[in-house]
Amino acid sequence: MLLRQLTGLMAGLVVAVAAALPAHADELRIGFQKSSFNLIVLKSRGMLEQRLGAGTSVKWVEFPAGPQMLEALNAGSVDFGMTGDTPPLFAQAAGTKLVYVGYEPAKPQAAAILVAKDASIKKMADLKGKRIALQKGSSSHALLLRALDKAGLKWEDIQPAYLAPADARAAFERGAVDAWVIWDPYYASAEKALNPRVLATAEGLTSNQTFYLASREYARRNKALLNTVFEELTRNSEFMEQHPSDTAKLLSAYVGLDQATFEQVLARHPNYRVGWLDDKTVLEQQKLADRFATQGLIPHPVNVADIVVRH
Repeated sequence: MLLRQLTGLMAGLVVAVAAALPAHADELRIGFQKSSFNLIVLKSRGMLEQRLGAGTSVKWVEFPAGPQMLEALNAGSVDFGMTGDTPPLFAQAAGTKLVYVGYEPAKPQAAAILVAKDASIKKMADLKGKRIALQKGSSSHALLLRALDKAGLKWEDIQPAYLAPADARAAFERGAVDAWVIWDPYYASAEKALNPRVLATAEGLTSNQTFYLASREYARRNKALLNTVFEELTRNSEFMEQHPSDTAKLLSAYVGLDQATFEQVLARHPNYRVGWLDDKTVLEQQKLADRFATQGLIPHPVNVADIVVRH
């Protein structure tokens, strides 16, 4: 009888302990895109897998842009990933259960509004009534909104064409749109292949910030693991800074664009070190959220600090 009672008690304890274990503690599913340079190089070098060892497997899942990645994060298909500044705002407004867990230094020179070399458009005010390609809910959305504000234009003054980067480039090449708002490496690739005119970069308009996000539950249960990931990303950034040619070669091999394109990308933004969010970064993101809300591009205001995980 006593043995049966002890056996039952132990079985109950095993179930209780199992239930309390971190979700996916033995697995980390990372969402990334072609602009996730630090993640791509880290993946190519295999350094995160070496650091985590056999106890935690790493699965890498590629997405065309940030909004699609955050949809997967909300659905539970990935645990962690990187996007620009705008996708988290749309996701938070939609009730997605995600949290900000890290960020990289600002990169305003790595995004731009492009027009054809011979276009009649010479300044931002000339975009009035024009058809402009961008990925909805991406960092391009923020850049275009800020650029229109500066030019004294309203969102209603332009015709947004919501297209993923590859489709946007095709539309831009055939003249189906008048301008294209895009980020690296697509920006650098277009510069090299199409010789467009840069109407404006994000400089003085937005920081074009990079954020790392996780599902709320995963971040709560695996904060130490995320800290380890940040350490490896920062070490990886140091490798990228010290070996730009090798880094460009790795990125070229994975993304399929030539090495010279990535050398240009890295020259624009050499530092990809990752840290937990600070007050200044949260405030800047809040200002962007407020602008999207007043414009009606997200359904209601959001408080960014509500979903920030502090170190």
